[in-house]
Amino acid sequence: MKILILGAGQVGGTLAESLAKESFDITLVDQNSERLHELGSRLDIQTIEGSASHPDVLRKAGADDADMLIAVTSSDEINMVACQVCYSVFRTPMKIARIRSSAYLSKEGFFHKNHMPIDRLINPEQVVTDQIHELLSHPGALDVLDFADGRAQLVAMRAYHDGPLVGHALSLLRKHMPKVDTRVAAIFRRGQSIMPEGSTVIETDDEVFFIAAREHISAVMGELRKAEQPYRRVMIVGGGNIGARLAASIENEYAVKVVEYSRPRAAKLAEQLDKAVVIHGDATDRDLLLEENIEQCDAFCALTNDDEVNIMSSLMAKRLGVRQVITLITKPAYVDLVQGGEIDVAISPQQATISTVLSYVRRADVARVHSLRRGAAEAMEAIAHGDAKSSKVVGRKISEIKLPVGVTIGALVRGESVLIAHDDVIVVSDDHVILFMVDKTQVRAVERLFQVGLTFF
Repeated sequence: MKILILGAGQVGGTLAESLAKESFDITLVDQNSERLHELGSRLDIQTIEGSASHPDVLRKAGADDADMLIAVTSSDEINMVACQVCYSVFRTPMKIARIRSSAYLSKEGFFHKNHMPIDRLINPEQVVTDQIHELLSHPGALDVLDFADGRAQLVAMRAYHDGPLVGHALSLLRKHMPKVDTRVAAIFRRGQSIMPEGSTVIETDDEVFFIAAREHISAVMGELRKAEQPYRRVMIVGGGNIGARLAASIENEYAVKVVEYSRPRAAKLAEQLDKAVVIHGDATDRDLLLEENIEQCDAFCALTNDDEVNIMSSLMAKRLGVRQVITLITKPAYVDLVQGGEIDVAISPQQATISTVLSYVRRADVARVHSLRRGAAEAMEAIAHGDAKSSKVVGRKISEIKLPVGVTIGALVRGESVLIAHDDVIVVSDDHVILFMVDKTQVRAVERLFQVGLTFF
């Protein structure tokens, strides 16, 4: 597949790196020659310097025969014009654009081929906002991922020494909760993946990924650590796009305080928000945090556009007594350094964008993809088609499916029902199959597994 990426910023660069590792034919366009040289020298990609919306630049980049355009420059307008040019001039089959401004997103029907021909919209800020909202709804979770329109969820948690299941085999999970069905999809121990079996013993500090129906998630979480009280007080640092969106979405559920460094921006936020309290100040100021009773805060969300401010304010908040710290990190190298220490959850907008794009480049019928552990692992929702003759999964028990090494099936969603993938469960056509891959090099093998043979037609 030939993919044209416009914009070599943090999102475009990370996207190019992730897709290049999967042997896609990638061409990256940007006006920053130094950035292009840096990426081109270490990645197996082509680079073109120039304006991303100019037809001659797009033609030079290979838009004539590109299968997909991904426009992720910092300008909504350039992204939109590039999609229009690729539709009108080059007839590019799939056009994906990052659109951030609510002024465009709020116009219903605006992004239509008769008006603005964009096939898929990417809004990383909204994805991150939704992700944080889910984390606040599940105290203690490291990640909460939706599948099948939220009917099933994959949750990552760190097992603590006082958890009921710590020191015991996974087979005890069903005995502890006879009325709740769940499956552990993966375990990461000291950075290494462990394929879970019934005899696998949970150890302190294990990062455990489990899947269950949405209504059972809280019960399973209680088995891995002591049940935590729901969050009541949330402090948000940074009133930019993400901070403002989050505050607006949760101010009716929690007591919210927003700390914003810019006085004009703080004044504007105070007008826009109904219940949240907006404070003008520096979140790295210890006295300010103490004055705002930081020790009584349940969750602290550092969401400015400055990684250093986010990290420093988060570390200070944690040491002053905050239960859960969620930190926005834009530099990929920082994520591994900070998560798992005093910072509970590090969130990357780039990974959110990659997850959105991956579902469009997968060769099987894929409804949703989540990129995990900084792109090393992946969770996929694939739809099964065909019959026992044309499909390698339909009509077979879970135990009979020849899964690639490092791949597990966590659950099936059939209509409104969530079926945990026990060995005797049989896959039928149109099932949404939720898989976990600890090694992304197995993606192609999984795609082949779900492709339908010719006899289906």
